[in-house]
Amino acid sequence: MSGFKKFLMQGNVIDLAVAVIIGAAFNSIVQSFVADLLTPLISAFGGLPDFASLKVTVGRSNFMYGSFINAVISFLLVAAVIYFVLVKPYTHLKDRSAAKVGSKTRDCPECLSEIPRAASRCAFCSSQVA
Repeated sequence: MSGFKKFLMQGNVIDLAVAVIIGAAFNSIVQSFVADLLTPLISAFGGLPDFASLKVTVGRSNFMYGSFINAVISFLLVAAVIYFVLVKPYTHLKDRSAAKVGSKTRDCPECLSEIPRAASRCAFCSSQVA
């Protein structure tokens, strides 16, 4: 039981739980945006009041392809917002911090092995490095 408690208290599990909860809350906002604002705006140009009412009837079965269109638009919006609001800024900050820290290693000019920056001789091929 203590191993399970230790697993749950790791930072990764808690971060993941917070991300899932925030993602679910964000999803409801995007769903409302698509259903209440974007879909009526797009359908205003097409003359339809809402995509959700679009369907094809084959026999006695109704295929609600309008709801599918709403779901695709919602997914694309969620993916775009996550990319531009979270992924792109995070990647930019990570690249900036990595550039500031600098590398503590370099490549040996003879054997291309990774050696410490302060080394004067390669540990792998024993060649002199400047």
